[in-house]
Amino acid sequence: MYKLFILPFVFVTLLYCANPKAYATLGDKIYNNVTNIKKLTTIGDYYLYVDDINDYLKRVREAKQEGLALTDNSPLKAKKDYLNKLRKLSKENDYYTRLAQTSLESSMANGDSLLFSKIINSGLIDTKAHKKEILDYYFAHSKDINASGVIQSYLDESEALKRKRESMYKRRMSKKLREEQKIKRLRERDKERQLELEKKLDKEVQKKKLEIRKEQKEELIKSI
Repeated sequence: MYKLFILPFVFVTLLYCANPKAYATLGDKIYNNVTNIKKLTTIGDYYLYVDDINDYLKRVREAKQEGLALTDNSPLKAKKDYLNKLRKLSKENDYYTRLAQTSLESSMANGDSLLFSKIINSGLIDTKAHKKEILDYYFAHSKDINASGVIQSYLDESEALKRKRESMYKRRMSKKLREEQKIKRLRERDKERQLELEKKLDKEVQKKKLEIRKEQKEELIKSI
């Protein structure tokens, strides 16, 4: 009973501790994907793979312990053995990732919304690359799908984008309205100035005419 309690505790502790530094480029991909692959054991369609997955998780845990124990002074053979284990585990990691991708495609083709929901939320799918297909399937089968996890994040993102677009549209319309009002004011001002100028010119013309008439009248009187 005591051992049954200790083993899960050790696994969880290893799961969340820092990854080994040796061959981190290869190791991080494996260790960071462990929780996602473990989720497959909770999906009914993977019941045939449960033993294999648990065995894989056990070997990943052991490899992580081995990697954490390595130092710069560790024997070359120990480092090579660890690297070979990582290479093998990497191939298995890629296999489960491809398996999840195949499950996504078959779930959409067969209308299996339960499997679809679990797979897209497993963390094994590049949901960004398949965002359009995921949303298309969701909108076509929304009555059978609980919008949570990945889908809810996309719906929230869409709503936020919609609000942003509406806000931008309102700002553009407001700016356009301000510009139109400014143009209208400038045109009214120009019109007023034009009218004032015309009035001024008209007054000057009338004044000139009066002066000419006055001169003509004075000339006429002089000529009598």
